[in-house]
Amino acid sequence: MLEEIFEEVKESMARAQDALRRDLSSIRTGRASATLLDGIRIDYYGTLTPLNQLATVSVPEARLLVIKPYEQGLIANIEKAIVSDANLGLNPSNDGSIIRLPIPELTEDRRRELTKIARNRSEDAKISVRQARRDGLDFVDEAKKDGDISEDDARHAHDHIQKTTDEFIAQIDDISTHKEKEIMEV
Repeated sequence: MLEEIFEEVKESMARAQDALRRDLSSIRTGRASATLLDGIRIDYYGTLTPLNQLATVSVPEARLLVIKPYEQGLIANIEKAIVSDANLGLNPSNDGSIIRLPIPELTEDRRRELTKIARNRSEDAKISVRQARRDGLDFVDEAKKDGDISEDDARHAHDHIQKTTDEFIAQIDDISTHKEKEIMEV
């Protein structure tokens, strides 16, 4: 019974950590990365479809992304999504068959802004981890109340869940610190 609760809590915390990694990968650091465009959805025959399913995204240079759509008719839609919908501050240019997306150098103010965004996203991940802890503790308390586990087992379970929470919070802090250093790197 307790093992199932521990496993559920750990899975929930791991999902929060994975979501943070995905969110932080979409934050621009001044270097070109195909993951920068992961959140972009294109209107494809009335369906919002991820960009990576409609085009090939490559990184030929450190500050350039090249997008080659599978259908030429999608170029205008892709450009519109990058400029207006994605809010990345990037200006694409196309030659009729491919889209070039130069990544400009980040200013100091923009870097500080991006680190604040990264901190907010890591705080959201910590909130998710704490919510998983709260849910796990509630399950343990419920099991104790129902007489399924003893008071000692409940106390040990609380300690185990808290220890797991502390580990995940520390990992999230490490991920956030690494991303902040990456953003501030000139």
